[in-house]
Amino acid sequence: MPERDRLTVDGQRVQRARWRLILLNKTRGTVTTRRDPEGRPTVFDLVGETGRGLIAVGRLDRATSGLLLLTTDTRLANWLTDPATAIVRRYVATVRGELTDMDAARMMAGIDEVRAHDVHVRKRSARETHLVIELVEGKNREIRRLCSAVGHEVTALRRVAFGSLEIGDLAPGAWREVSRAEVRRAFGPTVELGPQ
Repeated sequence: MPERDRLTVDGQRVQRARWRLILLNKTRGTVTTRRDPEGRPTVFDLVGETGRGLIAVGRLDRATSGLLLLTTDTRLANWLTDPATAIVRRYVATVRGELTDMDAARMMAGIDEVRAHDVHVRKRSARETHLVIELVEGKNREIRRLCSAVGHEVTALRRVAFGSLEIGDLAPGAWREVSRAEVRRAFGPTVELGPQ
């Protein structure tokens, strides 16, 4: 078990990285990877040396901004991204054209194996529609695929919450530490945390 096992390399004990979780406001145009062969900026460029030992909890595509969690806790990362856990991720989206209530209902009913948990239209006009979309699974480009299936191109997409962890007024590219107590408040007593 990771809590009790000792890791050694060439007979030297390796210290486990201390438990950390950070909440990053990912900027649009950055990729969720440690190194990019194409030389594009990464989320780890945003956090610099702070990112040592951290892994991303899921992904946000290059064109999506907003809340991204980075942690040293693989158990927590797996628990948060497990579809069975069904943690709500909330996004604010802008799409071209007027997305109707019928379109929103179709997105919640499911299209081509992707489905929105909830869709709320905040404002609409013939030119564009502003939405709040909630997902409980992290499938690849899920919101873009759903909106495209009902005939609307996503022009802006930002994740604003993961469970009850919210981005708030954190500036683009900025990050903050999240405590174990805050994780328990955000995800409840069943949250799976690795050792400190």
